[in-house]
Amino acid sequence: MRIAEAWRVAVGALRANRLRSILTMLGVIIGVGAVVALVGIGTGTKQLIEQQVEGLGSNLLIVVPGRLDPGAAPSASTLDMDDVDAVTRVVGDRSRVAVTISSGETVRAGSREAYASMQGVLETTPDVFVRRLDRGAYLTRTDVTTGRRVAVLGAGVAQQLFGDRDPIGRQITIGGVRFRVIGTFEKLGQSLGVDRDSEVHVPVTAAQRLLGTTRIDGLAIRAPDRDTIDTLGRNVVATLVKRHPDTDFSAVTQEQILGVLGDILGVLTGVLAAIAGISLLVGGVGVSNIMLVSVRERTKEIGLRKAVGARPRDIGVQFLLEAVLLTTIGGILGMSLGIAAALAVDRLSPVPAAITWWSLALAFGVSAAVGIVFGVIPAQRAGRLDPVVALRTE
Repeated sequence: MRIAEAWRVAVGALRANRLRSILTMLGVIIGVGAVVALVGIGTGTKQLIEQQVEGLGSNLLIVVPGRLDPGAAPSASTLDMDDVDAVTRVVGDRSRVAVTISSGETVRAGSREAYASMQGVLETTPDVFVRRLDRGAYLTRTDVTTGRRVAVLGAGVAQQLFGDRDPIGRQITIGGVRFRVIGTFEKLGQSLGVDRDSEVHVPVTAAQRLLGTTRIDGLAIRAPDRDTIDTLGRNVVATLVKRHPDTDFSAVTQEQILGVLGDILGVLTGVLAAIAGISLLVGGVGVSNIMLVSVRERTKEIGLRKAVGARPRDIGVQFLLEAVLLTTIGGILGMSLGIAAALAVDRLSPVPAAITWWSLALAFGVSAAVGIVFGVIPAQRAGRLDPVVALRTE
């Protein structure tokens, strides 16, 4: 039997039982749609996190006390401004070194208040990280050296405290201490689960005095290029360990952060796709059952075809093509459903989604494979029927 003729007969058989064909395809449609949608959501989330990490700046090196190994206990920071000077000598350029000491504080302006993350920083923060101002100016080295009580507000804090009024030059209080607003940041939104618009930047020296401490929480360094970042990290860690022999330090790059987050999200995406794939398995069992029923119903037809010269292989190919046609059509409809669901989630919720060509190719290939795998047994049974016995069947 020619393949073209076999396809024509397969289409005719499916059209003759439209309702049964649609119900059989339903499991495949749901399974493929779920796989495409969940993989799209996982991929979109991964891309968003990668953009947020890369958006912090380029060639970043984060240095923190303690080990970043899984299960390692957190370490209290022993870093201070003298350590910053030592690291600056290793780096060779103060503008490439940033520090932070953070604390959640209630910020007030008149009768209004907002809960914000107070960040004690150096004047180098915009050079190390990507932070753009909306208005006003950022901190200066003199502000840091003298511990001047000035502040730069995140867009969200500025809106909560001053509404549409210009906050530049106005007074705010942090922990009961007055600060003068000298600038505001552009709206940035969420980054790695942190609201960047709820930050208030003040000189690190002023923050230390406010909190009654001399410590800093961590260091960030912008390396000249990617080729030197690993060497720079080892040198910085060695310098800090020499100054603090009883404390471990870790230096992590953006690539390492992205690698860990990518591995975690990849595993989660795979688990979600595997769970969704269970419905594909159920759909495949449904296809196999329906094709076995079809073989039984068309026993006399099979016997007649064999009587006029059809070979067992021709009969087997006929039923296998019907199973593949069912799952292929179901796969195409499922991909459309999955794309629509992913786009709806992306537009109507904060969860991102991104459809990639490989996820569509995978879904289509799996749906076709389901038809082949679960169509083999019915096709073999049809091909082995004895024509004499089949013709006698009522």
